[in-house]
Amino acid sequence: MARVPKAATLGLFGAWLVHDLEEVATMPKWAGVSREHAVVAIGLMGGVVAAASVAGAVTDGRSRFYQSALTGFGAHGWVHLAASAALRGYSPGVATSPLVVIPFSRWARKRLRQAGIEPEASWSSLALLPVLLGAVHGTAVLVTRGTKARRASLTH
Repeated sequence: MARVPKAATLGLFGAWLVHDLEEVATMPKWAGVSREHAVVAIGLMGGVVAAASVAGAVTDGRSRFYQSALTGFGAHGWVHLAASAALRGYSPGVATSPLVVIPFSRWARKRLRQAGIEPEASWSSLALLPVLLGAVHGTAVLVTRGTKARRASLTH
């Protein structure tokens, strides 16, 4: 049985990082959130993606967590394209979606299949993506509110 290249498992985090650097650079202006909020939310999501990537590497791509993250990553690339089409303009993450997100996801899924693994395409895992996004953004709101309050108390 063929092995899954580490580039297909650990590479998920690398592809995510390239994509989310675009988002951290553009999200605050576009979405009306502070740069601090964007960095916290993206950092929290990075922890999830890093853990999924490691789970994929340790299990040679067989981890359901890794496969779900890979499926969600690829699907969210299409969401970026749809959002920009609906807006008829730029939205954060749309530049790297067709260049990094979608091609990496397809490539990694192909590597899994070549190793005899049919990637899990669980709709339930995709349904959890909005929950995860809500959790990281909600946590970012809580974290940055506390930071704003501390800053305000220091200036008075």
